[in-house]
Amino acid sequence: MSEKNEYILGVNQTELDRLEFQHGVWKNVTDKFLDNCNIKKGMKCLDVGSGPGFVSMDLRQRVDDKGEITALEPSEYYLNYFKDYSEKMNWTNIKFINSDLENSDIENEYYDFIFLRWVIDFVAEPEKFLLKLLNSLKKGGVIAIQDYVYEGIMLFPNGGAFDNIAEIVKKYWRAGGGDPYFPVKIPEIFKNKNIELREFTPVTRAGGVDSDVFKWADRFMNVHIQLIADKKVISQVECDELLKDWYNHKKNPETIFFTPVIVNVSGIKL
Repeated sequence: MSEKNEYILGVNQTELDRLEFQHGVWKNVTDKFLDNCNIKKGMKCLDVGSGPGFVSMDLRQRVDDKGEITALEPSEYYLNYFKDYSEKMNWTNIKFINSDLENSDIENEYYDFIFLRWVIDFVAEPEKFLLKLLNSLKKGGVIAIQDYVYEGIMLFPNGGAFDNIAEIVKKYWRAGGGDPYFPVKIPEIFKNKNIELREFTPVTRAGGVDSDVFKWADRFMNVHIQLIADKKVISQVECDELLKDWYNHKKNPETIFFTPVIVNVSGIKL
């Protein structure tokens, strides 16, 4: 498969560095969510869309030598990064699947824990995607999903072109088949598939221009806004206005950035 098609932000060292920075920015949020999932030593875990393996590394610490981590990732470049890291750590209980979920042959009722972050909002058929994961979960197993409900992203002082960024991003996702509100549909799917909802928690962060969360957004906006224009979702003029507004805020020490809402949703298979 073409990695270029799978990753609109690119498959390269620059993007890998951004993903590592992103993991650090959101690590406390993710760690607390994982704490609530009661992951134990010896569990078999599936990390869907694992990227370079940063969450897989954290999961490996939780399940220890007796457990098992499967990293499912379409990018060979990112998967190889995690392979190299695992070899350096002398980890022998890591499995690697170089594929997207849709084309993979994951086992039914095999995993004790399934995790995915910033994945399901972006796939063309998210409900079908989720049902395949639920089939691979053991009875008593837990699935945990972190993804956007794309509201709440803001820059203050407001009044500029960036005020419309949420609508622009949602239009972009939908043009590619994604659903920027899919997490709100998960509880009903769980109910219909005999999955007990354990957590449904919205999370947002905010910070000034020197904060890690602003720097995270800055790394994203510098690349992604132009890509949205390249995909003809907005004009180049609109793109330039958005970037100008972002850079003007970046120079303003009074600026506050609010992230879009991220939802932590988990359930246990009955």
